[in-house]
Amino acid sequence: MTEHTTPTIPQDDATRKADSPHASTPLSGDAEPRPAAPSRPAGGKIPPAGNGKPGKTAGGRRPLALILAALALVIAVLLAIGVYIAARQQAHQQEAARAQLQASLDELNQAQQTQRQQYQESLAAQRQALDAARAQQAAQGRELEDLQNKLTAITGTNANTWLLSQADFLVKMAGRKLWSDRDVVTAGALLKSADASLAQMNDPSLTEARRAITEDIGTLAGVSQIDFDGIILKLNQLTNQVDNLRLADNDSDESPMDSDSGELSGSIQEWRQNLSKSWHNFMNDFITVRRRDTGAEPLLAPNQDVYLRENIRARLLVAAQSVPRHQNEIYQQSLDSVSTWVRAYFNADDANTRAFLSQLDALGQEDITMNLPDSLQSQPLLDKLMQTRVRNLLAQPAAPAAQGE
Repeated sequence: MTEHTTPTIPQDDATRKADSPHASTPLSGDAEPRPAAPSRPAGGKIPPAGNGKPGKTAGGRRPLALILAALALVIAVLLAIGVYIAARQQAHQQEAARAQLQASLDELNQAQQTQRQQYQESLAAQRQALDAARAQQAAQGRELEDLQNKLTAITGTNANTWLLSQADFLVKMAGRKLWSDRDVVTAGALLKSADASLAQMNDPSLTEARRAITEDIGTLAGVSQIDFDGIILKLNQLTNQVDNLRLADNDSDESPMDSDSGELSGSIQEWRQNLSKSWHNFMNDFITVRRRDTGAEPLLAPNQDVYLRENIRARLLVAAQSVPRHQNEIYQQSLDSVSTWVRAYFNADDANTRAFLSQLDALGQEDITMNLPDSLQSQPLLDKLMQTRVRNLLAQPAAPAAQGE
C-alpha cells in the first residue's frame, strides 16, 4: 500500500481534532483518509509539535485499518442482504413452483379419481349386465333342460306316443282330403296308414279306435267312384266338334194349299180368268198360307251361327267346370241348354249332329254328386286319446328339472 503524506495543518485544528476522538473523516470513493488531529490542551493553546514540521502520527495505520474493516463489514452486510434477497426471491419462486406443482398434482388426482369412479361405475354396470345375462342363460338352460327331459320322456320312455300322434294326424288329413278335395281314394289310404300305426303299438286299449277306423274305411269304400277326369275330357271333345255341326235348311218352300195353276192364258176370250189370276197372284205376294205338319223351327240368320256356336262352347265349359266342384244341378242345366240349341238350329239328320247328340245324352246320364259321410267315427276317439296320453304328458313338469331348481 502507498503511504500518503499528511499535509501540515494549523495547531489549533490539530488540537481540536485530537480533543474529539470520536470524530471521523468521511469516506468516499475518491477521498483519501486523513489522520486524526491532536487534542487541544486545557489552557486553549496548542503545544508545539516538535520542530514544527509536518510528519506521520503515531497511530497512522490504525484509521486505515478501521476504514478497511468498516468497508469490509459494509460489503459483507451488502452481500448478506443480496444473498438474503436472492434467497428470498428463490424461495418465492420455489414456493410458486411448488404451488403450481401441487395444483397440477391435485388436478391429476382429481382426474384419476374421476376416471376411477367412472371405471367403477362402468365395471358395476358390466357386472350387472353380466349377472342378468347369466341369469337369463341359466333360465334358458333350465327351460332347455326341461324340454330335453320332456322329449326324452316322450321318445325314450314312451315311443308309442309318436305312433299315436301319427295316427291322429293321418285321420285328420283323411278328413281334409275327403271334404275339401272330395278325394275318397286318398282319404281311404290315409285311414289305412293310421290303422297300421295303431297296430304297431300292440295296445289292447286301442281296439275301439281301430274298430272305428275300419268302419270309416268300409264307409268310404261304399262311395260310388266316378271318373271325373273322363267326363271333363269328353266335354272338351264335344267343344271341339261344335264347328262340324251343319245348320238346318229352313228355306224350303212348300206348295200352297190350292193346287190350281196360276199361269195366264193366251186366249182373248179368257180375259176374265186372266184378270182373276192376276188379282190372286198380286194378293199372294202380301199373304201366304202354308201347311206345317211339324213344329215351327226358329229362324236364324246365316251370319249369326258364329254366336250360336260360341254360346254352345260356353255352356260346355260351364259344365266341365262344375264337374270337379260336384255341382250336379249346374252340370245338368248346361247340358240341357246345349241339347236344346243343337236340336233347334242344326240338322238332326246329319251324322255329326247325331253323334254329337248321342254323346251329349250319355253325359247327361252321369251323376257327379258324391254321397260322402258327414264325419269320421275314428276322429273323436283319437282326439280323446291324444288329450289323455300326449297333451297331458307334455303339460306335466319334468322331474329332473324340478330337482335341479
